[in-house]
Amino acid sequence: MFVGVQRLVLQIPGARSLKDRRQVVRSFKDRVQARLRISVAEIGHLDRPSHAVVAMAVVSNEAAVCDEILAKAAMMASTLGNAVLADRATEIVPFGFAGSGIRGGIEQLRLAEEEMWRDIDEEQDDAR
Repeated sequence: MFVGVQRLVLQIPGARSLKDRRQVVRSFKDRVQARLRISVAEIGHLDRPSHAVVAMAVVSNEAAVCDEILAKAAMMASTLGNAVLADRATEIVPFGFAGSGIRGGIEQLRLAEEEMWRDIDEEQDDAR
């Protein structure tokens, strides 16, 4: 499994107030969520009318799918008529079985569970 995350910095030159900025960001978030079915949140520059930072996340069984979806979201941002895509940072992380765990938490549990089932199977084989 792969987790893809992306941070976009938008410049909104026409926004004179926070209300103007929120309207642009809300429209972009709604469009991305509806078309791409990914999680989107505004995460920074909440008090600046001229800038917004938006983050998004996607989960897939293939890294290429995560990359493709996040690239589509960035393309949608770059074609906004009322905002300019100023910066983009993307990271795709392998997670879980056949990938590294994020800080080891869930992966550690999975390894312990696999070991438990292996012990149970060995006990059943010995009993036969």
